[in-house]
Amino acid sequence: MSRREGSIAASAAFALTIATLAPPALAYEAGPVTGGGSIEGKVVYNGPVQTRKIIPNKDVEVCGGMREEALIEVSSDKGVHNAAVYLVGVAKGKAWPPAVKPPELDNIKCEFVPHVQVMPAGTLDVVNKDPVLHNTHGYYGNRTAFNMAQPNQGQSIPAELTRTGTVRVDCDAHGWMEAWVYVVDNPYFALTDADGKFSITDVPPGTYKLIAIQSFTAPVEQSVTVASGKPTTLSIELKK
Repeated sequence: MSRREGSIAASAAFALTIATLAPPALAYEAGPVTGGGSIEGKVVYNGPVQTRKIIPNKDVEVCGGMREEALIEVSSDKGVHNAAVYLVGVAKGKAWPPAVKPPELDNIKCEFVPHVQVMPAGTLDVVNKDPVLHNTHGYYGNRTAFNMAQPNQGQSIPAELTRTGTVRVDCDAHGWMEAWVYVVDNPYFALTDADGKFSITDVPPGTYKLIAIQSFTAPVEQSVTVASGKPTTLSIELKK
């Protein structure tokens, strides 16, 4: 099985599990948090960093030529960049961060930008910034979430992502293109920085289910307890 097939199968199974647990996004009640704590830490991967070879067979003047791409970005001390970390099923807590603009996924030089993002259930604007046809296709597991042909440069089409879970995105016209959108039902989430570090703040005291996920590895699910006014520090190891 290739890496693409393996990551699709693993993420598809996980996405279907999450979608089954939380069909549409749950109602979330935003308000003041009394005695909130925080969750902080680092996501690491200690395995070998594999690469894939990208060989564009069309639109080379826009997409570029043959190249190698790492399947997971890892710092010198094994920190994982752009892993998503989030809490599941939080009923109420802090307000969602103010949005400067709606979540957006851009096609730029035959790459999806951003490659990884976390968003609340709702509208994702998919934009083609290239002068070539893209067919952007999103999936919850094996089920199509959206499928849109974008032949025109500057074309923007909204996609409605009303269910929580993992949405894998690819381009039917350029098979190497891939992005990951994690749809969540509460604002307690983070993406790890270049050193694998993350912080989730203003968490109401209690015990929660936390998920850490990156497309190359299997997801990690664990229980985490947050105490009033204190940080909870985690070290999370992802494994293939």
